[in-house]
Amino acid sequence: MSRRASAKLLRFVTSSTARIERAPWGKHWWLSEPDLTGTALLTLVRVTMRPGTGHQFHYHPEREEIIYVVDGVAEQWVDREKRRLKAGESAFIPKNVVHAIFNSSKKPMTFLAILSPATAPGPFLVDCFEDEPWRSLRSTGKKRGRTQ
Repeated sequence: MSRRASAKLLRFVTSSTARIERAPWGKHWWLSEPDLTGTALLTLVRVTMRPGTGHQFHYHPEREEIIYVVDGVAEQWVDREKRRLKAGESAFIPKNVVHAIFNSSKKPMTFLAILSPATAPGPFLVDCFEDEPWRSLRSTGKKRGRTQ
């Protein structure tokens, strides 16, 4: 527990105590992770994704994930299957399954990503968007920010 080793772990996480991270596609609010809450089982991150951007194809070798759309419309891929998810809808992604999420609309989109377990050996995620079939699967990937 590096960041909060000497600090008290949080039971209530607010906008001022969340760990905020910026990615090419938008802002992340880390609301539950080991250094913040002491969790070993659940990671929770709220993401606001800018229009026309996305988190390209990747997988989590040791984690399951649930994507829950809070606002807007997501283009969600799980393996080679694509669905448009609206607010209140979700996708389940088993560990080691390639997935991606894009905001192909003209408005910001917000979603929650819930991953379990929070701690596991190996990398958190592995990018594979340059590998086939993922590189060719989404023909407009270059226009939407080939980000990780």
